[in-house]
Amino acid sequence: MNMEFKRKMPTPQAIKEMYPITPELAERKKITDEALRKIFTGEDDRLLLVIGPCSADREDSVLDYISRLRTVQEKVEDKILIVPRVYTNKPRTTGDGYKGIVHQPDPEKKEDFLHGLIAMRHMHIRALSETGLSAADEMLYPENWGYVSDILSYVAIGARSVEDQQHRLTVSGFDLPSGMKNPTSGDFSVMLNSVYAAQHPHRFIYRGYEVQTNGNDLAHTVLRGATSKHGRNIPNYHYEDLQILLGLYNERDLKNPACIIDSNHSNSNKQFDQQVRIVKEVMHSRHLSPDIHNFVKGVMIESYIEEGNQKVGGGVYGKSITDACLGWEASERLIYDLAELNY
Repeated sequence: MNMEFKRKMPTPQAIKEMYPITPELAERKKITDEALRKIFTGEDDRLLLVIGPCSADREDSVLDYISRLRTVQEKVEDKILIVPRVYTNKPRTTGDGYKGIVHQPDPEKKEDFLHGLIAMRHMHIRALSETGLSAADEMLYPENWGYVSDILSYVAIGARSVEDQQHRLTVSGFDLPSGMKNPTSGDFSVMLNSVYAAQHPHRFIYRGYEVQTNGNDLAHTVLRGATSKHGRNIPNYHYEDLQILLGLYNERDLKNPACIIDSNHSNSNKQFDQQVRIVKEVMHSRHLSPDIHNFVKGVMIESYIEEGNQKVGGGVYGKSITDACLGWEASERLIYDLAELNY
């Protein structure tokens, strides 16, 4: 085998015992979980807003950002439920580049997975304890889920992972909203097959155990745009795309039909400032059709303190070191606009 085993990592249970959450934090997360369930089952008409940095690279600036969200959430809580995006694992198309805090707790130093797992859990606990907001993260590695399973309120499965069986089956054991993104090809059937798999029970091997899941009735679709065979980005957030996806949902035996629009990535052609226009168009589509209004539950926005991005080591506090993000001032204005548009 062309693989060197460097060291055995602590189990999720061991890390949880080292860095536990209090009963008060568990109750705070439960409140968010219940609110999210009501949104996805149609009992709550608020808009779900998953917003935050492309990658959660620094604890201080990420917590600063989430604290600002907390203040805004209090002003729009009757119209919007904000779930901060705290993405600690980053998929890389070629395998090169910064892969998130789990790999590198310090982006300017070498990989340190032990301290990376601790940093991931510590950041999520601080976010919950200091702001009361439980976060969203991407499940890049299914075996890492246990390290944060008691903290997160939303999970996303990325475009490169959504076709993977282990991801689909692992999500079937979750009891919280799990967004299955369309693959980079844009194929809706692949995305819907992943939702079907995640919503049904399975028996499989997970972290050395034979496990049985019951299915996740809150698994749903996320539209993030596509890439053609010629490498061109193709958006899929338009009214016609939503109609087609809703029609395909209606042809299948799926629970709680729901869609979230990812306003960046291939939908924006990675032009971060276009996210403002895109989410407003999505809100317009919801106004045009009661069916689409009920179907599209929310949007995802990549946002940080400073707009744009920088290279690792760029030195600008609160500026993304991966994909470019909206700055705070534009993001705050957009949240208030979305609250006014959610009627």
